Amino acid sequence: MGTSMNTQTLSPHTSPNALMMSYLGSNQKPWVNGNIRAKLKARSSVFNSGDQEALGKSRCDLRTAIRDAKREYRDKLESTYLSSDPRRLWGGLRHITGYKGRNSSDDQPAASLPDHLNTFYGRFEATNPLPSARLAEDQDDYTLSLTVADVRRELQRVNPRKSSGPDGVPGRVLRGCADQLAEVFTSIFNLSLHLSEVPTCFKQATIIPIPKKTSVTCLNDYRPVALTSTIMKCFERLVRTHICSTLPNTLDPFQFAYRPNRSTDDAIALATHATLSHLEKSNTYVRMLFVDYSSAFNTIVPAKLVPKLRGLGLKTPLCNWILDFLTSRPQVVRMGNHTSSSLTLSTGAPQGCVLSPLLYSLYTHDCVATHSSNIILKFADDTTNLGLISNNDETAYRDEVRVLAEWCQDNNLSLNVCKTKEVIVDFRKLQRGGQDPIHIEGAEVERVSNFKFLGVYIKDDLTWSMQAGSAVKTAQKRLYFLRRLKKFGMSSKTLTNFYRCTIESILSGCITAWYGSCSAADRKALQRVVKTAERITGSPLPSVQGIYNSRCLRKAKKILKDNSHPAYGLFSLLPSGRRYRSIRTRTTRLTNSFFPLAVRLLNQKH
Repeated sequence: MGTSMNTQTLSPHTSPNALMMSYLGSNQKPWVNGNIRAKLKARSSVFNSGDQEALGKSRCDLRTAIRDAKREYRDKLESTYLSSDPRRLWGGLRHITGYKGRNSSDDQPAASLPDHLNTFYGRFEATNPLPSARLAEDQDDYTLSLTVADVRRELQRVNPRKSSGPDGVPGRVLRGCADQLAEVFTSIFNLSLHLSEVPTCFKQATIIPIPKKTSVTCLNDYRPVALTSTIMKCFERLVRTHICSTLPNTLDPFQFAYRPNRSTDDAIALATHATLSHLEKSNTYVRMLFVDYSSAFNTIVPAKLVPKLRGLGLKTPLCNWILDFLTSRPQVVRMGNHTSSSLTLSTGAPQGCVLSPLLYSLYTHDCVATHSSNIILKFADDTTNLGLISNNDETAYRDEVRVLAEWCQDNNLSLNVCKTKEVIVDFRKLQRGGQDPIHIEGAEVERVSNFKFLGVYIKDDLTWSMQAGSAVKTAQKRLYFLRRLKKFGMSSKTLTNFYRCTIESILSGCITAWYGSCSAADRKALQRVVKTAERITGSPLPSVQGIYNSRCLRKAKKILKDNSHPAYGLFSLLPSGRRYRSIRTRTTRLTNSFFPLAVRLLNQKH
């Protein structure tokens, strides 16, 4: 904490005490208390008097006060760890380290920018010519009815720290008065479901643009996040629970988002296994097409979504309720002190609504491969087309790309060809590199040697040095924050907790999909980070290899409990019923990948 100042730089009309307090206010630390402020004032007074002996004593008193305040603050943080208050502990650790500190800016956006953004976010309205006609209801159609207990339970789960929506009703009120409000909102919710209409005040959204990157150059560099009514979020959760209970578990098995027991690990591991298994055969290669959509959630056409929901077994009244939920939505954009004029939209689903991810996955559930030699993997709006090609015959793959482009056009999804990339994995020595490029909508898709697939770098030689190097680089940067906590005097338990949250999570991200095929050098580099962290924390930490083995085993056991998982068929018991059939492999690449290793780990436990 810098405490020295040169009064010669002050304006003659500026008080040193006033400037010191301004300095304190802009660099306020949580451990700065009244005693420290008093010592600072005393030091400034002595400094102005020119008494060197008194100044030395004043500085000593200030250092003592700061040391005592830091110790008191450290003990307070340690007590929050013991009292299971992670939010306060994490806030204190961020204050000490400066970890992920936000740069505050006093620059206000132009007053016209919110209006421009609102028009930009609603640009897909013009591409939706279909009227939103309600489905005809039969008298025998079942209407969803909610109970008071269900509504009360949702109100009691409201996070009081979340921002209130456009209606201004704070979550603290809904949670604190759940018993009194449950019956009232149950009547409102059931009336809404009975009439298949959503009140306009429930559909209002305030869009908060979040910059996608540090330097913003165009409107597309802002991500629209919708701030909606907290009451409506509770309503949506109840409806979502009902919808999920009516859908079959086998629906869209290659959609890995918004589903239990699915994650990016599963998608990457399955893509890698399909690729390596195919490359075991002679004269084969794999083309991976990583598709990018422009504002996927904002392009959903309600008139096309509702028939799909009806085909999935949802009752007509609920389909009409969803139709009304997505149409005639008032929307404004707010940036700082400026708010745009209201715009009414009937296309898309707001990012930030509870139902939006589920509705998008149902909207795209019919986007599946039409040829057995192709696999279409989806994680939310990230779509990957794997073409398993044999004997240089790309007919099925190219036809799949054509069908995918036509499906996107029919469903109002905008393909971003500039950001769509292709990686070709070809280990053949004589014929590799001679493939013709893919064209979508007349534009050539760029072929790249590597691509960041669901947060993991995948290369055309299926090595993982880039992924391991990226993890090591990020983890080493975060060791700086761990050292700052050590210097502050935090306990070993707190240091270990910080390491597990901020550093180990980087080293082990999607580890089941890539670590098994890492080179020895990459593994040593990853483990060196752990060794460094052990010296800082002063306590033993799990090795990267140990984390990998335990997570592989845990992931395999979860797959075995879920017969709807697309990888469930890879685990088959032998006639003895005690061990699993080993996956036949020919190359080291496939042997070291997740699924063959998971089978070996399961067999070691028997």
